[in-house]
This record gives sequence, C-alpha cells and structure tokens, in this order.
Amino acid sequence: MSLISLGAAASPIAILSALPQEQRGLIALLQQPQKVIHANRDFWLGNLHGQPVVLALSRIGKVAAATTTAALIERFGVGRIVFTGVAGGLGQGVKVGDVVVATELIQHDLDVSPLFPRYEVPHYGKARFHCDPVLSALLFEASRNALAHESLASHGYADACVHQGLIASGDRFVCGADESRMLRDTMAGAGHAVMAVEMEGAAIAQVCLDYGVPFAVMRTISDRADDSAHVDFHDFV
Repeated sequence: MSLISLGAAASPIAILSALPQEQRGLIALLQQPQKVIHANRDFWLGNLHGQPVVLALSRIGKVAAATTTAALIERFGVGRIVFTGVAGGLGQGVKVGDVVVATELIQHDLDVSPLFPRYEVPHYGKARFHCDPVLSALLFEASRNALAHESLASHGYADACVHQGLIASGDRFVCGADESRMLRDTMAGAGHAVMAVEMEGAAIAQVCLDYGVPFAVMRTISDRADDSAHVDFHDFV
C-alpha cells in the first residue's frame, strides 16, 4: 500500500512544504493542476498517481504553518497531512543528506514555567505530539527506498540514511555550534532527545490534533545547525 492511496477513498492528502524550492518537484508531477488562492496563499489541487492531493506552502514559522494547516482542513477538507522539507541535524550521527522521519514533535521555544512544566503546551497536558504511526511507517519505507537510489552517490550522499525520532520546532533558525549544543543538551536534560530542529512541524502537529487529522513529518538534513548552517542550508536547498 502506498502513502498516496491511503487517503484516496474519502478525502485528499495534503503535502506541505515550507519553501518553494521544496515544492517545485511536486508541482511538476501534479496532474490536472488547479491553483486556488485562499487566506493569501496558493493551494495546488490535482492528482498524483491518480489520487487527489493538495499541495501548499506552510511558509516559515509556527504561526504561518498553523494558519496554512487550518485552511487545508477547513477549506479543502484534507483527510491526512504530510510535511516534507529540510531541517538542521542535532542528534548524534545525524548528518547532512540524512532523512529524519518524526515519531513526535515538540516546541523547543515554548516555556510557560512556572505555571506549566517547560515545553508543555498549556491545557494539553503534554509537550510532545505523536505522529500517525501508519503514515510515518510509509514515509520511513519511502525514504529508505529513495536513499538507496544510485543517483545519490553522484551528489555525495551515498552513505545517507534514515532516522526516526523526536523533531523540535521553534521560531528561530538555529545556526550556531554553541546554540545548537545548548539546545540539544538542555532538551536532553529534560528527557527530550532531539534528532533535528526546524520551524513548523510542532505547530502543524498541534492543529492536526485539534481537528483529529492524522499527520506525518519527514525532514532531509540540510545542515548541522552549527556555525556554517546558513551556508550549508542554501547550498543544500
């Protein structure tokens, strides 16, 4: 069973990206494309492998991503949401070119202490939001198959691999070795071993939980969130 076929019977699957560079390949594959402008955003409706999908840019940051996610559910009636894009690697052994498929998402910049424990989302009783296990398993399998393709060797990523684990989101582009080390160590000390860091996933997860919509997140590692992250990110994208 493919990722696309899971959501075909009842409603379209939404595929979200943060940047136009991450979305172009999908738009090129879209059959019978139709652009709809809603909430000052472009939504691309069409078919992939004969199944209905909606492509959208989340834009950058948690607020923008939450708005786009709510619009996909309310306006377009999507039944599942998949987020694809790039991220900074934080976990041990997570290198540029690898893929991280999220098992859970957390906001690394959320702190309502002492009213609530650090990282906990008020009134949800938790800090982590679980991804849909079925969608995540399919993304993991698809990522492994993609990384096994021989064409990757010509780009210098012959040893790229797929990881599964916790991804942290926050409204900051983490781009310093000291900053990334402090973030990783601080979160690990609170029991959150983070594999990668980005700026949208946890917000999408929270909206999907509110609406009861299954979601999954996969991120390709563009940089190590260190002092050269701003250069590595642009080169990789």
